[in-house]
Amino acid sequence: MKTVITLGRQLGSNGKLIGQALAEKLGYKFYDKDLIARVAKESGLSENLFDEMNEKPTSSLLYSLVMGVQSSKGLYYQYNDMLNGDSLFRLQADVIKSIAEEGPCIIVGRCADYILRNNPNLIKLFLYASPEERVKTLMARDNMTEKEARSAVNKADKRRSNYYNFYTNNSWGNVNNYHLCLDTASLTQDECVDFLYSYVKEREKSFND
Repeated sequence: MKTVITLGRQLGSNGKLIGQALAEKLGYKFYDKDLIARVAKESGLSENLFDEMNEKPTSSLLYSLVMGVQSSKGLYYQYNDMLNGDSLFRLQADVIKSIAEEGPCIIVGRCADYILRNNPNLIKLFLYASPEERVKTLMARDNMTEKEARSAVNKADKRRSNYYNFYTNNSWGNVNNYHLCLDTASLTQDECVDFLYSYVKEREKSFND
């Protein structure tokens, strides 16, 4: 059974750590930034280009980057229809679809829930926490001041929602777009993992091989 879990998360919700622990407990592969490396490798383009695009919609920044970007194969590209935000998104979407066919996995962000919306074995999760809890997490984890943490939270929310809304015409974080939304501050990290593990196993009972 090729269960695919897509994981949306808010900055400061500890979504990545929980996702990694869940993947380990399930025995699934986990894809986050290493997905970008794979897209770059398969497309022959610079990984830096995809890093700049990472969960950002088409923008003047992206268009300026492609005016003379060097690919990993040493080729220089002038701006053309092949290199724009939509094309880069499609390259990423193709790799996400390929990954979903390879075996059970968890894919973090990057509109994967929308890209794989027709997959019958898809489980869409969204992890969140209150702004105050997220600020506390960033202050403790990343040694930020309260002002820095609050700014980071607001910027990340804006960037991720703009990206998701732009490419899906849906609303990032809207409960109607996910099978399960979990307030990660309501449980310990281990409890979150155990809860999600039980949920996934229960959902899998309804899947066909």
